[in-house]
Amino acid sequence: MRNIFLFIRRYSTLLLFLLLQGFSIYLIVTYNRYHNAVFSNTATQVTGKVNEQYNRVEDYFRLKKTNDSLWKANERLYNKLRENFQIPDTLSKIVIDSLKIDSLEQHRKYRYLQATVIENSVTTQSNYIVLGRGKNQELKEGMGLIDVNNGVVGIITTVSSDYAVVMSMLHKDSHISGKLLKSGETGTLTWDGKQPNIVAISGIPKSAKVAKGDTVITSGFSTTFPKGLLVGFVTEVIPEKSTNNYTIKLKTAADFYSLQYVYVIDNKQQEAIKQLLDKATQQSK
Repeated sequence: MRNIFLFIRRYSTLLLFLLLQGFSIYLIVTYNRYHNAVFSNTATQVTGKVNEQYNRVEDYFRLKKTNDSLWKANERLYNKLRENFQIPDTLSKIVIDSLKIDSLEQHRKYRYLQATVIENSVTTQSNYIVLGRGKNQELKEGMGLIDVNNGVVGIITTVSSDYAVVMSMLHKDSHISGKLLKSGETGTLTWDGKQPNIVAISGIPKSAKVAKGDTVITSGFSTTFPKGLLVGFVTEVIPEKSTNNYTIKLKTAADFYSLQYVYVIDNKQQEAIKQLLDKATQQSK
């Protein structure tokens, strides 16, 4: 307290001057319209600047709270995105085979059912693909699978109500019948488990004319795949030492790294042919 009185005593003249100066300014501003308008305008600008700086400081200290609220809002929006909901596939199309079994029968019909890949593996010895479509959407075991470019992918092995599991062509137990497009020789497609997108066709005789770049298609010797679907393209022809056959390496037509949309093949005659074969097997026993 003593220091305060000493300060006032020491600077009393200056303080009195400032007090009178302030009172004079007050009188001028209060009783003069021009000066009052100038003061009001200046005071408004200064107050606005001060408030702006204050708001910036306040916003800075409220950043965490603001970020938390934005994060929660984004979470709600993400949960409403269409791609976060799995809707079973139901689309299909009919394809009529150009070949007849004989002149009296109708053309063989295949129905192609659209499906979405929801899981896919390429790095194991036993690769599988999971589809977002199942029994409720007309899928069943034994149906073939192709990509959007008619490249062979695999065969359905297990089906639940709304999902299906496909044995990929990149599976150690996969055996699909293939055919050389140019010369017509047929063989069995297998995968050695080493390099994804590279499979082999065996059983092709050395008398066959085959070269790098040739096309391999499905043979049609099964009810799973119709004849003429793309399997792959020859990358290497290897003569087998102990047999009179070639082992031919192929680059698959389907890109297993980027599978997203596929077609499931429903052979309308598959069940009838299966029953006939089962009956013939029973009779031979």
